[in-house]
Amino acid sequence: MEWRIADDSPIYVQLARQLRRGIASGEYRPGERLPPVRELAFSAGVNPNTMQRAMTELEREGLVFPQRTLGRFVTEDAELISRARDRLAKEETRRYLAAMRSIGGTPEEISGLISELSEEGNDAEF
Repeated sequence: MEWRIADDSPIYVQLARQLRRGIASGEYRPGERLPPVRELAFSAGVNPNTMQRAMTELEREGLVFPQRTLGRFVTEDAELISRARDRLAKEETRRYLAAMRSIGGTPEEISGLISELSEEGNDAEF
């Protein structure tokens, strides 16, 4: 996983979002064991306590669960993963709409651009 840390929100929130994205996209498959917190923290360049806080957030959501002495695993609840994917999609859509509005994009222009890019299919770089 390639980590991206910005100054726009707490680091643990960003880590949780990126792990959530990894689960929703299938990068981490249902039932898969996640790397240990220390390993994830090292790869992200953050303190293990910060990564632990992100994992605790995902546990609270039910996306991951601990197995005593074995580590953490991705839930096998497909509906829960689907809801997480939907939430992420809505967050990204809101971010896109806000960016388009900030440069003066009208609803018609935004809709037209989405249609145009959708018609380009797999050749489009999203």
